[in-house]
This record gives sequence, structure tokens and C-alpha cells, in this order.
Amino acid sequence: VQSFMRGWLCRRKWKTIVQDYICSPHAESMRKRNQIVFNMVEAESEYVHQLYILVNCFLRPLRMAASSKKPPISHDDVSSIFLNSETIMFLHEIFHQGLKARIANWPTLILADLFDILLPMLNIYQEFVRNHQYSLQVLANCKQNRDFDKLLKQYEANPACEGRMLETFLTYPMFQIPRYIITLHELLAHTPHEHVERKSLEFAKSKLEELSRVMHDEVSDTENIRKNLAIERTIVEGCDILLDTSQTFIRQGSLIQVPSVERGKLSKVRLGSLSLKKEGERQCFLFTKHFLICTRSSGGKLHLLKTGGVLSLIECTLIEETDAS
Repeated sequence: VQSFMRGWLCRRKWKTIVQDYICSPHAESMRKRNQIVFNMVEAESEYVHQLYILVNCFLRPLRMAASSKKPPISHDDVSSIFLNSETIMFLHEIFHQGLKARIANWPTLILADLFDILLPMLNIYQEFVRNHQYSLQVLANCKQNRDFDKLLKQYEANPACEGRMLETFLTYPMFQIPRYIITLHELLAHTPHEHVERKSLEFAKSKLEELSRVMHDEVSDTENIRKNLAIERTIVEGCDILLDTSQTFIRQGSLIQVPSVERGKLSKVRLGSLSLKKEGERQCFLFTKHFLICTRSSGGKLHLLKTGGVLSLIECTLIEETDAS
């Protein structure tokens, strides 16, 4: 009887302890942490599927087409468009299998060692991101070939693509690193400071953030260089100062140059020859180091002003005239 009563009291006390823990903030935090991990596995599965379509519905068929007697695309162009795509797919297949193996051991979830496998391979992503704009440019050039365009539309009509274009699949890897950073940030928010994985997850997050900053800076630099070259090509005479990679584009627009009147006389116009009887419209480009002033011909082409067309901003002083008159 005593044994029975002790067992009953113990079970009642244990039930109270379990119920108290279930309602505790720590248990709620652990539930949210587990849900983040489950969502991460689902997102990784979807991402691997997208990479599989990119490689099997586009990369490999185009690689075979490039080896045909009348290739619609060259092997170099295929490599430029799909740089590292296949390697990224293999990398995430391994990562996804590792995640599924961890889920099989639930409720024990150890994830930090998986990120330790992923981190050394992230330079592959860096190359892909750096090449992304160029790959889209090469793809746009290839689409001008009717044979290639027709073949690509056949591939995009595959039911697996669900109406998405090749450009869409090439863009997916661009957002994966930021997605991991957000996931790790949420995971750490629900991971106790004494947790065995805390330091490893923080290290993985810091490395991913560092890589993300580097990739963002590289993409910005590449975009800036392309913008400068695009402007340089629109100017008939060309402009050597735009070939400086440290020259950053800020903005462009039209300005109206008005005749200057001083003491009843028309003063000399400094910025190029201009009819003093009417105002003149100038197309202007502002950069960090220079200010370009152009005229637009009737054909739409831009011409730098012969005098004062390129103004250096390095040693200039900006003076604001407060007198309204």
C-alpha cells in the first residue's frame, strides 16, 4: 500500500512538473526554435528542387546542344551563363541530406557542424554572384539568335518550370545567403546562451554576414562600372575619365543654361558657345569626381561641350547665393 501511494504521489508531482515546463517561456522558445528548423528544411528542399530544374532542364540540354553540328550556342556562352550552377546544386544536395538526417534524430537537433561544411564552399557563391549580371547579359545576347531563342522557349515550356523563365532560375541563388542569415538570426533568438551550439551558430552567422557584405560591394562596383561605360558609349567623342573604376555615378538630368546679364551687358558665356537670345538645355551627369555637361543633337546623340564639358569636382568649392535677386 505504501509503495502504491508513493508511486501515485510521485506521478502526480511529475505531472505537475511537466505541465509547468510545457507552459514555461523556455519550452515556448524551444518550440519556436524547432519550427524554424522545420521551415528551414522545407525551404532547403524547395531550393534544391529549383537548382535541379536549372541544371537538368537548361544547363545539361544546352551543353548537349552546344556539341551539335549546328550549335545554337557556344560552350563558352553556356559556361558564362551557368557558372558554378551544377556545383552549387551538388553542394546543397549534400547540405539537404544532412538536414534530413538531423531531423531523423529529433528532438536532438545539432546543426552547427552542417554549417561548418557549408562555409568553406561559399567562395563558389561569391563567383556566381559576381558573374550574375554578366550571365544575364550573355543570355540576352544569345536570345538574339532565333535558333537559340526557339530552343530556350521549348525548355521553358517544360511543365516542371511552371511558366518561369531561365532568368528567374538564375536569380534564385542570389538570395540564398541572405536567407541563411535571417534563419540563423531567428534561430539564435530562440537559442539559450548556455546552449552547446550557440557559439558555432554565431560564428556561422558572422561569416555569412561578412560574405554577404563582400558580395554586395562587388555587385555594386560591377554595376557602377557598367553604368559608367554605358554613359561613355552614349557620348560621341567618348570620355576617358569614365574609365576610372573609382569614379562613382550619382545622378543625371537636364539643366537649363540661361544667358548671364551684368550691368546691362551680356557677359561672356563660360560653358561653351550658346546663343544669347534664348535659353539652352544641357544634359548633365554628376559623378563623385567630375561633372559632365553635354548637348543633345537632333539625332539624339550626346556631345561634350568643347569648353567646360568636363568639370573636376576634386578641388572645387560650392557657393550658395543667398541673395534672391
